[in-house]
Amino acid sequence: MKVLVIDIGGTHVKVASTDHRAPVKIVSGPEMTAEKMVRQVLDATKDWQYDAISIGYPGPVEHDRPLAEPHNLSPGWISYPYKKAFGKPVCFVNDAAMQALGGYRGGHMLFIGLGTGMGSAVIFQGTVVPLELAHLPYKKGRTYEEYVGEEGMKRRGKKRWRASVLDIVDRLKAALVCDYVLLGGGNAKLMDELPEHVIRGSNANAIAGGLKLWATPEPSARDVKAKPVQRVSKSR
Repeated sequence: MKVLVIDIGGTHVKVASTDHRAPVKIVSGPEMTAEKMVRQVLDATKDWQYDAISIGYPGPVEHDRPLAEPHNLSPGWISYPYKKAFGKPVCFVNDAAMQALGGYRGGHMLFIGLGTGMGSAVIFQGTVVPLELAHLPYKKGRTYEEYVGEEGMKRRGKKRWRASVLDIVDRLKAALVCDYVLLGGGNAKLMDELPEHVIRGSNANAIAGGLKLWATPEPSARDVKAKPVQRVSKSR
């Protein structure tokens, strides 16, 4: 099966596929709607061949639908008819969970995505659990995302931003009792030397995770702990 992978971010929508691993970037931002995203993706991939679609969404997801509007994009994502618009089977998953799945190396892993905002997920013995930690309070009345998201870096400078990233990594790793942390997202590359328990990922992990969503069969209650899969339904 050939898969189209769409990774929706606050700055870019990145599109790749089984046959086109180098992602095409589409500018997003606060004016990007679901309708615009679909139209521009279809235009950018009009000559591509694919059978199914994986969509990484910057927010909570359930039953292949967004549960909340994204913080850094235009509203209108919850009720949009994605399957009808694309004309293909669609698998929706939280974007941090998709990146985590692509970079998973076993054990109990915490994923933190550093981009326009802050994504998070954990994988425990192969089961992906998307998290919504970005908007929890951190310091001085501000949230985690306000410290380590794009605006936090611009406001405080890279040196203090890096220190906050490492502090948050250690706090969350300890709280969630994880073996190691995968640091992903577009700004992970801006970090200096990392502790031994932190692995630097890349946005390519999102593409790998999106392909895995269709390559791995849906787990049963008996085998869910045996495979690194995201327990989601696939709309057909």
